[in-house]
Amino acid sequence: MNHADAAPVAELLDERRHLLEVTYWMLGSSRDAESVVGQTYRRWFELSDAQRGRIAAPRYWLAKTAGGICLGLLAQPHRDAAGQGSQEGAHPTSAGDAEGAQASLAEEVSEVLLNALDSLSPVERAAFVLNDVFGMASDSVADIVGRPESECVELADRARRSLRTQRSRPTTPGEHDLLACAVRQACADEDAELLESLLCPDVTAFFDGGGKVRAASRPVHGSRQVARSLLTLLARHSRTTLTTHSVNGRTGLVVRYDHQVAAVISFDVADRRVAQVWVILNPDKLRSWNQHPTPGDRHPPSIT
Repeated sequence: MNHADAAPVAELLDERRHLLEVTYWMLGSSRDAESVVGQTYRRWFELSDAQRGRIAAPRYWLAKTAGGICLGLLAQPHRDAAGQGSQEGAHPTSAGDAEGAQASLAEEVSEVLLNALDSLSPVERAAFVLNDVFGMASDSVADIVGRPESECVELADRARRSLRTQRSRPTTPGEHDLLACAVRQACADEDAELLESLLCPDVTAFFDGGGKVRAASRPVHGSRQVARSLLTLLARHSRTTLTTHSVNGRTGLVVRYDHQVAAVISFDVADRRVAQVWVILNPDKLRSWNQHPTPGDRHPPSIT
């Protein structure tokens, strides 16, 4: 066996599960995901021992190869519509670790979000999935997508805006304000039951740490799970404050630690409940908030 193939069994299984998750999110079909992962490993073993030995990070090579195959499939003009959000494929055809991985995926993946991803262009979907769902650094996303890093950042931002538009039904500013205030109070009181009642059953929360803050690397789905995640993040501390504040033109939440903005939270609202939560923890994206005199400021910085 070539030394590039030598690894603990747990690492090998985790690697395969990671590839299945990435390809499933990109394609929306477990059958297609299985096929792509199979192709990816075939390409790996088609390399010579010397070629594999020169690959310093096999897992990254595999992810990049799988991402490229996915982009090719997404770009096909006559791609089978059932394969774009194929929930019938929620049960993989292979056994063993693939079954365990897909069972876990079935619990984690929001069907609503997967369907929404189908409306994005292939490169938008890839940039969003790799950046927001799997927390990859922007330079790694650029390497996989094959576009400049700055363009990949814009593609991911465009995908976020598109998803927000799809999920947000008309809500009056007053309704949004009241809901945001209620969420703040529930978080301040650490009232999990009340907070859960303010969220849609299929709510999704995104945590953007930018690879610089230890935050959830994947979206969190479901009212109970999202409520628990928010309460954990916003646990009461003598040096932490939580206030309502205008975020992108709508009332959101600002978390300060020792008067420094540590997180900005915005909401998408549907039917008077929170449908999506966007938590920005990335220090780079919070820089303008910490340079600006946010209290009483009529023009707070925007954030994406």
